Amino acid sequence: MLNINPDTVCFLISRARVFHSKEDVVMPDTEGSPSEDWALQALADHADDPVFQEFKTTIADLEPDQQQAVVALMWIGRGEFSGDEWDAAMDEARNEWTENTAEYLIGHPQLADYLLEGLDALGYSCES
Repeated sequence: MLNINPDTVCFLISRARVFHSKEDVVMPDTEGSPSEDWALQALADHADDPVFQEFKTTIADLEPDQQQAVVALMWIGRGEFSGDEWDAAMDEARNEWTENTAEYLIGHPQLADYLLEGLDALGYSCES
């Protein structure tokens, strides 16, 4: 089912929490703006942020199908799919995949919570 190590997802969760806890990181209130690149615009000011770079490098080191799994987990965690709809979430993530996966993911201020909930829905956890 899950084709990515849950420990990798937990690491991404920790990086997302640190990044989003910074006072100067402000994401737009509305996702899905007509330009569809709202995350890229919002993150332009944070390109040199070491936490963002670590997050981005971790995502870049994943195979495309693993990146898609992280996106599918986020979607499950935010309620767009249930845990039982993993295959459908993966199909959608595969169809929507771009090389900007890191920016897309980190552009969601609730990313850490969504990923935790997604892992939980599939029977995984970040607790040792």
